[in-house]
Amino acid sequence: MKRGKFIKHLEVNNCPLHRHGSRHDIYKNELTGKRTSVPRHGDIDEELCKEICKQLGIPKV
Repeated sequence: MKRGKFIKHLEVNNCPLHRHGSRHDIYKNELTGKRTSVPRHGDIDEELCKEICKQLGIPKV
């Protein structure tokens, strides 16, 4: 999945960018307070997208 599409999915589900890490960006769910990292690759593996959504407590893409 393209990173841009996945980031839009996170933002629509109340998970905006929390901060930039050295190699990953940290996104935080504003409703639950859960945080996770998202790599800065152009394409992100589908399984990784599912795991990130699970960690943030939002629906899968």
